[in-house]
Amino acid sequence: MADMFPRPPGLAVFLNAGDPPFDVLDDVADMLDDHEVDVLELGVPFPDSISDGPVIRRSADRALAAGTELEDALAFVERARGRHRHLRVVVLADWAHTVRPRSTARVVTAIAASGAAGALLHGAPPRARPEFYDRAGAAGLPVVTTCYATSSPDVVAEAGVHASAYVYLVTHYGPSGTGPPPDPAALRAPVDALRALTDAPIAAGFGVRTAADVARVHAAGADAAVVGSAVVARAEASSARGGDVVAGLASLVTELRPHHRRRSPRPVAHL
Repeated sequence: MADMFPRPPGLAVFLNAGDPPFDVLDDVADMLDDHEVDVLELGVPFPDSISDGPVIRRSADRALAAGTELEDALAFVERARGRHRHLRVVVLADWAHTVRPRSTARVVTAIAASGAAGALLHGAPPRARPEFYDRAGAAGLPVVTTCYATSSPDVVAEAGVHASAYVYLVTHYGPSGTGPPPDPAALRAPVDALRALTDAPIAAGFGVRTAADVARVHAAGADAAVVGSAVVARAEASSARGGDVVAGLASLVTELRPHHRRRSPRPVAHL
């Protein structure tokens, strides 16, 4: 498996499928690729998430109100497949809202067929996870596992053993977008524990809002930072002002990695 984060510090960003609307989201993804963002975590929107703060919950509500379904998200992934030189798209699907009504087999098969670079199963009970791991492995679909910095050794071991895309290390408990910046001293031990269990990259998120936060994550030994609420909030603010969402997010990406040199934009296709 190619490394998701080939040049540290890596960067993953989160957006919900359908918010911004897909015609804008297509352009956002192209911009992320031009800026060499490593991963777009694309959420299939679901309601009433207890792990998400108000910013991401508003985004999910807007996407759901627009009628966004798993099939719409995967159509976006298929459009992106082969168009991007750097950006990978990972699909985040909620167990209760998206997976259980359709079956694990159907969802894994569909995500793999879309060309997604990985899948993250949100909120799955322990009894459901082994089937997900097995079916993803059989389909050749890389898995993003999750654990908290304070998770028990058993939970950390499961995350390490089954990660084939990367481990998402959540820096603290509580809703997204509401916690403090990451603490390198507190993250070093869980990062080291995961390193002993897996060769998969480690990406840390929750509380990552600025370039200084990205640097803190890297200082803790993680391969990448995950930025969610700050990205969704910037898109929301740009849209509310009637501004250019793509330009607003490009500015944020530049702020997060001020010393990163942008690659030359893709050639414009002539019709």
